[in-house]
Amino acid sequence: QVQLVESGGGLVQAGGSLRLSCAASGRTFNSYTMGWFRQAPGKEREFVSAISWMGGSTYNADSVKGRFTISRDNAKNTVYLQMNSLNAEDTAVYYCAATRDIVSRSTPGYDYWGQGTQVTVSS
Repeated sequence: QVQLVESGGGLVQAGGSLRLSCAASGRTFNSYTMGWFRQAPGKEREFVSAISWMGGSTYNADSVKGRFTISRDNAKNTVYLQMNSLNAEDTAVYYCAATRDIVSRSTPGYDYWGQGTQVTVSS
């Protein structure tokens, strides 16, 4: 099992940046595919970004391409989401997720979830 704890959310003005972090417990972090999802009020949870076990492959939703970058530091058991050029549509609770399976863009593809961190972008 793995436990995930997100941090780094907050209030930011449109056009600004934030970096989210997700710290994972356990000694086998580098065997997990990691993903970021988000959920806005009244909407379903949606895929944002994902990264393969060793960080060699990354995947992004079309809505964040060119603005968000996912990365991981396996020595620190941490995955990051650098978010630039934020806009009001990025306002949501952001969740970190993990799976031992291949990268997935859907929520059922992940076995472990963090508690979420709120990101609010003011326009």
